[in-house]
Amino acid sequence: MYEENKELICDLLCATLKYTRNLSDLKSIKYDAETETATVTFRNGGVVPISVAADSGTAMIRDIIQGLGY
Repeated sequence: MYEENKELICDLLCATLKYTRNLSDLKSIKYDAETETATVTFRNGGVVPISVAADSGTAMIRDIIQGLGY
């Protein structure tokens, strides 16, 4: 079975979203395997924790974007 690298997925998603008009102010998206949470941080200091429990990599991407209101 293929093990997804959710930390890498978050890093790459963040890099991609920084090129969009709506999320160009992203600073980071950090994945915590212990809590199964993606924490989105913005340059202005805003922080949004998003539950990504039991998600596949693609479901995690969808949940992060939905958790940000898009």
